[in-house]
Amino acid sequence: MRVDIVTVFPDYLRPLDLSLIGKARDIGLLDVRVHDLRDWATDRHRTVDDAPYGGGPGMVMRADVWGEALDAIRLSGEGAPLLVIPSPSGLPLDHRAVEALSRSEWIVIACGRYEGIDARLEQHYRGRPDWRGVQEISLGDYVVAGGEVAALVLVEAIGRLIPGVLGNEESAIRDSFGEGCSGFLESPTFTRPEEWRGLRVPEVLLSGDHGRVAAWRDDQARRRTEANRPGLLDPGLE
Repeated sequence: MRVDIVTVFPDYLRPLDLSLIGKARDIGLLDVRVHDLRDWATDRHRTVDDAPYGGGPGMVMRADVWGEALDAIRLSGEGAPLLVIPSPSGLPLDHRAVEALSRSEWIVIACGRYEGIDARLEQHYRGRPDWRGVQEISLGDYVVAGGEVAALVLVEAIGRLIPGVLGNEESAIRDSFGEGCSGFLESPTFTRPEEWRGLRVPEVLLSGDHGRVAAWRDDQARRRTEANRPGLLDPGLE
């Protein structure tokens, strides 16, 4: 899988060299390329933004600079990439969305800043036959300074679902929202020592009875979901 990330702060993406994602890149399971948007600016100040039409606070990222960058990236590979734009106005990023993205062969993440990217960029690339469309995604109902943090989340979440990235494939299945949890939150986990500061590991986990352990985990997953995310059980409660 190939992921291109376009940003005005390439150093922000350095954590992608670390941990599981870094290892996946090293062995060729994940091809992540980070690009500096300013490389496609045409003035000596490497300007990528301008004042918004209609007035208002802040600056807006220019569609012409973004267009040059995206066209160059598209010509560097085969196939039609999916353009992903992190935005608080996008669709919520949930496990199903991550699963769908993990099945893509090539995605390009456009990290906006300031007041966002000129809306014509999304309009243009949504209609291009050499692109697989545009998907705006939101991490939640809040605003952060830029799309880089969302790019880190996306690559981390998608990467874990690519076969071979995790040392144990069952980990992704048993995670919160995974098939092993029936879409619920993951049950609590414990390790040594058996007793810590007066708190003991639940006896059922020490029993060796796999049936009882599985039933306990299912029950705890449902209880945790009811307490923390009741909308997963009843969408009307969101």
